[in-house]
Amino acid sequence: MEVNALTWAITIAVIAGFFVFDFYSHVRKPHAPSMKESGFWTLFYVVLSIAFGIFLWLTWGEPGDPHAHGMEFFSGYVTEKALSVDNLFVFALLMGAFKIPPQYQQKVLLIGIALSLVFRGVFIALGAAVIEAWSDVFYLFGIFLLWIALKTVLDEVRDKPETDPNDMRIIRFIRKVIPVTEGYNSDKLVVRHAGKIALTPLFVCLIAIGATDLMFALDSIPAIYGITQEPYIVFTANALSLLGLRQMYFLLGGLLERLVYLPYGLGVILAFIGVKMVLHALHENNLPFVNGGEGVHGAPEITTVTSLIVIVGVLVVTVVASLIKSRGTKPARPERHVLEGADNN
Repeated sequence: MEVNALTWAITIAVIAGFFVFDFYSHVRKPHAPSMKESGFWTLFYVVLSIAFGIFLWLTWGEPGDPHAHGMEFFSGYVTEKALSVDNLFVFALLMGAFKIPPQYQQKVLLIGIALSLVFRGVFIALGAAVIEAWSDVFYLFGIFLLWIALKTVLDEVRDKPETDPNDMRIIRFIRKVIPVTEGYNSDKLVVRHAGKIALTPLFVCLIAIGATDLMFALDSIPAIYGITQEPYIVFTANALSLLGLRQMYFLLGGLLERLVYLPYGLGVILAFIGVKMVLHALHENNLPFVNGGEGVHGAPEITTVTSLIVIVGVLVVTVVASLIKSRGTKPARPERHVLEGADNN
């Protein structure tokens, strides 16, 4: 397999096509999707991702390891999917804070996810350029991920309160510059109010979701570059992890709040990848104050297979432990009604 301009063009066109299909087949007519609908399309996109990974496994490898890139894709996809589930929890909080009626949530989610993929595409291109110009950037990536991992766990231990989206600077700025209606006008993002153009809370929530995912991208892109340095794999793993995320949001519903140990699991995964990146940087070292500017070839290397086993293992333990811990407890999060459709505003 050769990743050339045509390959990129076809890939981007197909992914864009799925977003357009999602909009016209599910989002154009406002409705709260059923569990059956959400389950079918979640499974569809997971199977699609597995099929793509198998395709890479069979057609694109390295000398001595014909399945290298397929394994990298699966490791990256699982990592990005896990981080995406954490995104869903934040999306639920935002939906609750803005009191978005369930039938309008699909539109906000789909547009927000599409925008996040554009943001991530920019970060992926920048990351590839930086790595090409300066391989020692892996030291910075690794240290950054270790810091994020520590912060993720400490925030959970301290039970740090979530940020109120109404306090976000970008939201306050929008409301100062452009009028925002008090209520909703169907699923419209922009309306004419009192002879003037005004935004609806749906649009403001969309901006909040986009800004939040922009921050998540700062974690996820360095994390997957710790697994593979192939921009094509980084992009496709991100794109396929985001496809179906809207359906998964409705499918998981109240289950999100039962994953009490998920932040700890993600912290472990990010820390593991951070260590892997630092070890990789030691092998490729060009810093004069480290081993005289030579690579530290005695440092251990973590293989892609090991990465996949560790990532999947941590997620399985985290999910099982969470379900055991929360078994028999009644969810009490106030935003649950938003997911379940009890609040029609």
